Amino acid sequence: MPSARSPAAAIATIADVVFKPLARHADSRGWLVELYREDELADALHPVMAYVSQTEPGVARGPHEHADQTDYFAFIGPGDFELFLWDARAGSSTCGVHTRTLCGASNPCAVSIPPGVVHAYRNVSAVPGWVFNAPNRLYAGRHKRDPVDEIRHEHVANSPYRLDPPGHGQGPTT
Repeated sequence: MPSARSPAAAIATIADVVFKPLARHADSRGWLVELYREDELADALHPVMAYVSQTEPGVARGPHEHADQTDYFAFIGPGDFELFLWDARAGSSTCGVHTRTLCGASNPCAVSIPPGVVHAYRNVSAVPGWVFNAPNRLYAGRHKRDPVDEIRHEHVANSPYRLDPPGHGQGPTT
């Protein structure tokens, strides 16, 4: 299956995945980055919760996908992440495409990942890295009483969604 590696946040090679470059505005007081603006995101994708996670150097999260949820990740640093995406949507014009993009301190960006796009990210920095997520669905529903909308692939022995070891070329693609 096709694979693409993207160094710039302006390129999205999977249908409905949207990359948005994020600008850091600095002055003598420090800096500010706008992560989300209601007028720049479709109504159906507006966040209903938000969280920040820290990932240790060399550690990956995923791969997994959602049946209904769209993730809205913002990678601004500290640290850089390699973001892996696989289009697993049967009706998609880019079904089967696998991309890898460097996101974070060296390439600040927000990424909207729709349901059915398998995703993972790995901290490729020497320092712990932060990722902001503002999904359009509540984790486990209201009051955390519903099933979690997550299809996990990282522990499936023959999963086609595999991350190659850090520093080992492009790795397998789906």
